[in-house]
Amino acid sequence: MLNFFRSFLKSKVGAIVGLLVLGVIAIAFASGDIAGFNSSSGAAGSSVAKVGGESVSAEMLDQGAKRSLERVRQQNPNVTMKVLLEQGGLEQVLTELIDRTALFAFGTKHGVEISDRLVDSELAQIPGFQGVDGKFDQTVFRQALAQQRISEPALRDDIRESLVARELIVPAQIGSVMSDYAARRYAALLDETRSGTVIALPSLLFTPAAQPTDAQLGAFYKTHSGQFVRPERRTIRYAILSADSLKTVPAPTDAEVAARYEANKATYAAQDNRKITQLIVPTEAAAKAVVAEIQGGKSLETAATEKGLSAAPLEFFSREQLSTQFSPAVSQAVFSAPVGKLAAPQKSVLGWHIIRVDAEQKTPARALADVKAELTTQVAEEKRRKAFTDTLANIEEQFSGGANLNEVVKSVGGQVQQTQPVTADGGVYMKPGEVLPAELKPVLATAFSMDQEQPQVAEVERGKSFAIFDVTQIAPSAPAPLAQIKDDVKLAWAIDAGSKAAKAAALRMQADIRKGRTIEQVMAASGKKLPPPQQVAMSRPTLAAALNSGREVPPPVSLMFHMSKGTVKVQSAAADRGWFVVQLKDIVPGKVESADLVKGTRNELGQQLGQAYADALGRAVVKEVGVKRNAAAIKSVREQLAGTAAAN
Repeated sequence: MLNFFRSFLKSKVGAIVGLLVLGVIAIAFASGDIAGFNSSSGAAGSSVAKVGGESVSAEMLDQGAKRSLERVRQQNPNVTMKVLLEQGGLEQVLTELIDRTALFAFGTKHGVEISDRLVDSELAQIPGFQGVDGKFDQTVFRQALAQQRISEPALRDDIRESLVARELIVPAQIGSVMSDYAARRYAALLDETRSGTVIALPSLLFTPAAQPTDAQLGAFYKTHSGQFVRPERRTIRYAILSADSLKTVPAPTDAEVAARYEANKATYAAQDNRKITQLIVPTEAAAKAVVAEIQGGKSLETAATEKGLSAAPLEFFSREQLSTQFSPAVSQAVFSAPVGKLAAPQKSVLGWHIIRVDAEQKTPARALADVKAELTTQVAEEKRRKAFTDTLANIEEQFSGGANLNEVVKSVGGQVQQTQPVTADGGVYMKPGEVLPAELKPVLATAFSMDQEQPQVAEVERGKSFAIFDVTQIAPSAPAPLAQIKDDVKLAWAIDAGSKAAKAAALRMQADIRKGRTIEQVMAASGKKLPPPQQVAMSRPTLAAALNSGREVPPPVSLMFHMSKGTVKVQSAAADRGWFVVQLKDIVPGKVESADLVKGTRNELGQQLGQAYADALGRAVVKEVGVKRNAAAIKSVREQLAGTAAAN
């Protein structure tokens, strides 16, 4: 069970809830599958596997595969369900479902029970079900379930299964300790250096001399059609309009400007504000004592701090604001005091105020003539924004009334343009380096989710420009016709055949070297003019640094760090481009001189040991519970997902 411990914790709730933290383990609701909502699978009523007394339904498998495709498409929008199926995605989802179901069945059989109250507690912790106050909100909960078409019982069952799994797995991995001897040996590996020899066997050197027949090409194309899948392409018709390009917006009138001035007259009245720092004490005697200390040379802040209090710096206040917030007496005292001095202590409902006036801000009144230009600009901008939003609303109404894109664009004075066929990642199809116009990138995702010739309007730059667009042509993702890519298929056939021959030659070399023949002898016996053998050496820290920085490490070099000294192994190159024969000649261990390194290594190995225990427990549970797969039902789900199911 590859990645068992991580896999079984994948929940079925999907995009609703993000991450649900259950004690030690984070149960990843965001990445899983969910039973309990309608499936398009024709085999929805059947079971794809029996796990003990529990069933894994075809519906669960169908939805799990679809959710997996959604996750993959977040990284690569061009991936199709067919590609996912060819790469074993359906089998992985089924294995994960079987693993978690087995744990639940095993736990239930042996008395691991999860109460409804505990499930309620976990539901309350899910952020997606919380209101604005951060607490569980029943209305939000119901809306989220309705939006995702998930029943409450299905969600509760999912949480219950996850909790049972946690109860079984966590004890198996906690407290695992690796021995000091093993930790030291492993720490020595962290600084080791490995060296060896690599023979490269390029596939093109081993390609058949004869050209393939049409029958051979046809058969190869049929069995390898996934290699020649073209991504979905769409042609977008559009017009980009800016707010400045809209029909003339009426200029602000004098009456409109005057009305704006009257509505905001207080803003333009004379201003007299004070910036203050204040300390509030409970009694008049305490206030007088503080004032005396300040008059004796202390600052307001120091006097406050010595009494366990703090003087609060505040922003500018007008006379009216101080009067309203504190009291008229406080306001009068502040505006009677000079800048830098204390105002006479005054009382409010909060206590006695000791206030220092830090600064004053006085501005004269501004008449309409003084601010006319400013107000004219404001009114003009508001009119422009209103015209912009009115235009968007009008376009929506026209589309709702049946108008087509050309008619609407003409009504707003725009010009229709059309893209070349583009893919979901914004690239122009079959033209490397060419991309979608930058102004269309904000609507690309929408364009790949909308129906053909169903025009829409969307803002491109908020308040400044918008796009009117539709999709005129949709070419679904599918293998390219053989006639159009015959040369590509020939090359792929040659590489495939050459790769098989290169592999056979590599295996013969491996066997001969193990029998004692030298590198030079086995290369000569190959009958091909191979590249010279490469002597390779690398330390593990160098390897780790390369991997951490994202640099590509040649496969033979990586293989050397998984071999025993003196052994010979065979390694394939990427994309069937060739094979390598790798002989590891020497391993020079690093020196372990740091106790901290050994301690850290021991802790890390302890965690991995716990992971191994969890994996072993998972395998044992599946074996104990028993699994029976329904091959016919699995095939039916696969055909439904691939779109190859026979019509009813």
